[in-house]
Amino acid sequence: PALLGVGFIVGPRVSSVLFSGAVLGWWLLVPLAIFLNPSLTQNLQPNQSMIDLAFDVWKNQVRPLAVGTMIVAAFYTLYGLRQSLIGGIQKAFKDFSLKGGNDNEIERTEIDLNLKKVFISIVILAIPMFILYDYFSNSLGGSLVLTIIMIILGFLFAAVAGYLVGMIGSSNNPISGLTLSTLLIAAILMVGLGVTGMKGVAAVLAIAGVICCAAGIAGDMMQDLKVGHILGGTPWRMQIAEIVGVICAALVLAFPLAALDKVYHIGSAELPAPQAGLMALMAKGIVGGQMAWPLVIVGIFFAFGLILINAPSPMLIAVGMYLPFESTAAIFVGGLIKWWLEKNMEKRKATAEEKTRAENLGTLLSSGFIAGEALMAVILAFWVLGRNLTTAIPGLPHIANNFWISLLVYPALIYLLAYMPLKKMKEGGLPSTHVD
Repeated sequence: PALLGVGFIVGPRVSSVLFSGAVLGWWLLVPLAIFLNPSLTQNLQPNQSMIDLAFDVWKNQVRPLAVGTMIVAAFYTLYGLRQSLIGGIQKAFKDFSLKGGNDNEIERTEIDLNLKKVFISIVILAIPMFILYDYFSNSLGGSLVLTIIMIILGFLFAAVAGYLVGMIGSSNNPISGLTLSTLLIAAILMVGLGVTGMKGVAAVLAIAGVICCAAGIAGDMMQDLKVGHILGGTPWRMQIAEIVGVICAALVLAFPLAALDKVYHIGSAELPAPQAGLMALMAKGIVGGQMAWPLVIVGIFFAFGLILINAPSPMLIAVGMYLPFESTAAIFVGGLIKWWLEKNMEKRKATAEEKTRAENLGTLLSSGFIAGEALMAVILAFWVLGRNLTTAIPGLPHIANNFWISLLVYPALIYLLAYMPLKKMKEGGLPSTHVD
């Protein structure tokens, strides 16, 4: 249900491009790899089928190729946003240089947190991060370098993310590109300093995680501050509230994440984490020396080919190749529902208000699918925690993997998402104001 909702929210174009990557990976590259290497079929075990072989080829050959494509696509995305990135950095430095003076001379709606206190807080928080990096890498020099990189890139990338989200919208936050850039820089420096192996991998993933969170939180905060500014709020009060929210979320989220990993295992088919998997592959490949470089290089050239033919989004195509096929297919179905809804509204000559009303209801339903699945996953994880899944919930594995039950439930979800917005379009029960 969550992926169905995601497909509806992102729309038919994005979901189609994503699905094209899945089609390319599963329907072209996997059969091509098996055809070009007949020995793969000869090495099949008695208990293995061709489907198992296809999954092995996808995991060991297509995914590394997708990693190479995503690396180039991430930098290409940043290059396409270069004017906005430069503008964001320039504005950050400009705002920084204008701060200071007497707060009494500044309007209430323009007063931010005191910069001296902000700097002191950054230094204080950098100390435990330095200790954490040293624990991971067992290298004082490497930890110091990572801490400095964290402060510099955290400042720059948070400014960029906040600027883009504030100006355009949350969907334009280039978190993947910023995180991969950080990971590459940190990984190359760690190798240069001689910090390799799993210790180096852990340290590189730690700083990439910090920058990823910084970019995401900066975008979220900018949306909140933008709304607060429109409503006449006081910035420094909102900033304190944001800090409290981040601290509370960090303390609370650790437990459900640990429970989810314990029960479902993050990165498995039940709980895929494509961005985290990509980060792990890159860190292991560069720092740990485990990268399938020939396939990655092929993926790099493939990305250049996509750019040259002006493909809609090389990053989305690469992500589609990297994700399990069923995930991209579900997103594609959600996108098709959105396309069907838009076409039906055109046929009925719906007004702008009616279209917005229908789209708002569809977005609410989709958000409910996403939030509902996430909440149920956490609830089940805590229920099952410390016990065997079959023992804790008898019959659940059979029900969850039953094709016929899915065949009944999924069409019902599609019906809700397709017909309810259309049905409510003319009733006027929902506000017509579109919220980004």
